[in-house]
Amino acid sequence: MHNYLDFEKPISDLEGKIRELKTLAGEDESVDTADEISQLEARVKDAISDIYAKLTPWQKTQVARHPRRPHFVDYVDHLIDGFSPLAGDRKFAEDEAIQAGFGRFEGQPIAIIGQEKGHDTKSRLRHNFGSARPEGYRKAIRIMELAERFDLPILTLVDTAGAYPGVGAEERGQAEAIARSTEKCLAVKVPIISVIIGEGGSGGAIAIATGNRVLMLEHAIYSVISPEGAASILWRDATRARDAATSMKITAEDLMQLGIIDAIIAEPVGGAHRDPQATISSTGAAISAALSQLSGLDGNSIRDERRQKFLKIGQEL
Repeated sequence: MHNYLDFEKPISDLEGKIRELKTLAGEDESVDTADEISQLEARVKDAISDIYAKLTPWQKTQVARHPRRPHFVDYVDHLIDGFSPLAGDRKFAEDEAIQAGFGRFEGQPIAIIGQEKGHDTKSRLRHNFGSARPEGYRKAIRIMELAERFDLPILTLVDTAGAYPGVGAEERGQAEAIARSTEKCLAVKVPIISVIIGEGGSGGAIAIATGNRVLMLEHAIYSVISPEGAASILWRDATRARDAATSMKITAEDLMQLGIIDAIIAEPVGGAHRDPQATISSTGAAISAALSQLSGLDGNSIRDERRQKFLKIGQEL
């Protein structure tokens, strides 16, 4: 396992020793390292369990941003059959930061929308690191309108540090596009299931996360601003992001207590990046359960329930 986070040094050291022993055994067959490797592997498991049982909000932020964490394309590949992507907002351009289209989830036709960050330098640049421009949110609106027209549930997968703040995006109405997308989420008469799979940053996230059910992976984060951005505003010092993350209540546990999300999806020990397939399977089961809860409701009831859900946030605190 590479791409170790700074707090994973004990794991890195142990796994480094395991690799050395395996290399030694491969070079000299007379050397028996099986017992020592077995002991070290047991210590690795214990270290991972101990570390991940007590992650701080800042450490969870690092896990949520891990480059090996499964992204939108991974969930679509494993959960959606016959995915047909649609491109463009029919107004200005295509924005690859937001991916959207139609497919089948467990045999049921469904619309799916989400941010894609990319896995390597080339794809990250192509997808603008998951930070959408106005045309991305206008594309999302177009997909939601089509889903409502054909009475299809909508699944949104949220993973963005925030909407793109560039000059061109602002000139083309970034704030208005985010507001319209949020408005459309509240207005459609079909179920919306939203899953925070990594980062849920600011209006760029809520624009497609205003769902009937908002689910969140155990080590994902969801906030009105990134910890670095909050630190820059509050203390004019982005290096205090750790302090901001602790104060902002951005973890799944905090948000569940505050009534912002509806369920937490457990991740494998050590985070989603250590077992992407298990994470995707657990997410699929949670999505299926959420859709089942909404089956049988008419369009007006679905829309009204969603609106009331968000109107109630903060009332009982």
